[in-house]
Amino acid sequence: MAKRFLRKTVKYVLFLLNIFLSLSLLMGCYGGNLFDGKIWLTGLFSFATIYVLISVLLFFLFWLFAKPMLSLVSLGTILVCWKPLKQVFPLNTSYNFSFKKQDASIRVMSWNVELFNILEHKSHPEKKKEMFWLINDINPDIACFQEMVIGDSAQHRINFINEFQKKIGMSEYFYSFNPVFDFDKMHHYGIITFSRYPIIKKETLVFKPYDYNSTFQYSDIVRGHDTFRVFNIHLQTFRLSKKNKSYLDNPSFSNQTGIEESKNILWKLKVGIQNRQRQSNHIRAVINKSPYPIILCGDFNDVPNSYAYTTIGKNMQNAFAEKGLGIGNTYDGISPTLRIDNIFADNKFEVLQFGRFKKKLSDHFPISADLLFKR
Repeated sequence: MAKRFLRKTVKYVLFLLNIFLSLSLLMGCYGGNLFDGKIWLTGLFSFATIYVLISVLLFFLFWLFAKPMLSLVSLGTILVCWKPLKQVFPLNTSYNFSFKKQDASIRVMSWNVELFNILEHKSHPEKKKEMFWLINDINPDIACFQEMVIGDSAQHRINFINEFQKKIGMSEYFYSFNPVFDFDKMHHYGIITFSRYPIIKKETLVFKPYDYNSTFQYSDIVRGHDTFRVFNIHLQTFRLSKKNKSYLDNPSFSNQTGIEESKNILWKLKVGIQNRQRQSNHIRAVINKSPYPIILCGDFNDVPNSYAYTTIGKNMQNAFAEKGLGIGNTYDGISPTLRIDNIFADNKFEVLQFGRFKKKLSDHFPISADLLFKR
């Protein structure tokens, strides 16, 4: 009698846990579409989507053998989430990246360059050379860099504009920065777009709260008879300190220090999600006014199906979802599932191929996509 009661109790608890995880998967996949960002906690579910998906799959297999009828909960949830899950985990069997470009295509590159090695220019000068080699190997026609530290001239500068123009073979550029957050007196800190094609219009966009993650840009670029508007964005980070990251590796709630650290991290998560929500709304409003087809690159600091991802990427193609394979993480830290860097393209483009280059030259991996404009 006692064993039967215990068995039923365990099944009941496991089924409730299955329901909770299924709801969490639904929230992770659809929360970005269903809520306007005010309910900030929904933003956390998208970060856990892959782990929750694995748990739901395990429950499906468990119930399939233990009580087949109950496996329908997990199966139904996965089927309902199938479309957004393809944004998280695309299964394109033709995934491959060829360094040889088609003549009619436009190769776009996006990379958070983590200050372009300025902090290690003395201890590891070879890293900067390797970064240039990688850019030239990819050979983009348009390159969008975030967290770019650069100066206006060669005098006393470690990184300067002319050097980059020559070494990557692109004379056209647009650099946006907030001088309040300059790296030092000789170097700015911001985002930059390089182009092999003429840039006929440049616009810097600055939104509240006017910090270093509140500066965005677009460039109107002409190729032949066609004009495209290229956005380069860097959304609000969580601003996690080394202490925060260390605590996440070994969390503890056994003392007051651990509780305070947890509160601090939770507050930062809340602020980051809310700021990205506001920034996304501003960027989407500017996108809606564009007279030209859009190409958008950047570090979103957010994952697929988040509010930022769905708002900014609305009615556009994500290059990785179209031609990528697997998880495709672009951030080298915290979790191996963080794909937070994106290239979006107007539906007037065909995404020919996508590449992610796992070179540890920054805390982000560079990504690239070949786009073909369909007249």
